[in-house]
Amino acid sequence: MTKKYAFWVEAAAWAATCVATLLLLAKLIAWWLTGSVSVLASFVDSLLDLLASVTNLLVVRYAVQPADSEHSFGHGKAESLAALAQSTFIIGSASFLLLSGLERLFKPVPIAAPELGIMVSVGATVITLGLVLFQKWVIRKTASPAIAADALHYQSDLLMNVAIIIALGLSWYGWTQADAWFAIAISLFILSQALKMAYEAIQSLLDRQLPLEEQEKIAVLSSSVVGVHGIHQLRTRQAGMTKFIQLHIELDDELPLVDAHTIADEVEDRLLVAFPGADVIIHQDPKSVVPKEAKA
Repeated sequence: MTKKYAFWVEAAAWAATCVATLLLLAKLIAWWLTGSVSVLASFVDSLLDLLASVTNLLVVRYAVQPADSEHSFGHGKAESLAALAQSTFIIGSASFLLLSGLERLFKPVPIAAPELGIMVSVGATVITLGLVLFQKWVIRKTASPAIAADALHYQSDLLMNVAIIIALGLSWYGWTQADAWFAIAISLFILSQALKMAYEAIQSLLDRQLPLEEQEKIAVLSSSVVGVHGIHQLRTRQAGMTKFIQLHIELDDELPLVDAHTIADEVEDRLLVAFPGADVIIHQDPKSVVPKEAKA
């Protein structure tokens, strides 16, 4: 776990927490003054965002700690746990929003001071856009699943804020049900995204293999080293930013142990160039035992 990774992941988590706190206060005031169910939904979403971001911050601070005697593979899986927890927060938020929208659809209520709600939503959109752009930049640098999950919150918020602006504008001109319809549409979109995020987090916790193209790259790089006749039993996974790669390389039966070790080091070096920071374990097999291992 590199210091740069830890710095940027923690910075993104702190930024999300500060933004969530600011938006929560602004939306609480806007809902109190307007009575809009869309603004209420946005407030509840921001409340859950704040809880999720605080949870994310605490988990990320733990996840970036280096490996220790009790966790020799590091703490990277804590990020996937955070992503799963956040998806649960989002599903709860979206469900509340859906129920509120359905209730308001059948019991429309005129919105007070829609212009105030519009002003708050415009401000929230600008602030949230800045945060999302920063998070996207951090994700490109780190590939952190926890920050990717947090970014989903705020991308959903962007959509929600734009929808609220439109809904309040339509309500201003007399279409009172617009508020409810937009709340329902937003909730369904958020639910679909949250379910996808939960699935990805669960797959990571279950040690899903790296993507097929990365496995093929590992095989090509390993087999390209002089002295390697092939590879087998390739196993991969990822926890946080760390990729774990285990494989067996096939070598000449009579090869001296020192030479076998040198070849294995060359394979490891090539893999680390392609996958910086990876944890690589290489087992050296004589060619003659490969058929027996294949039958095992």
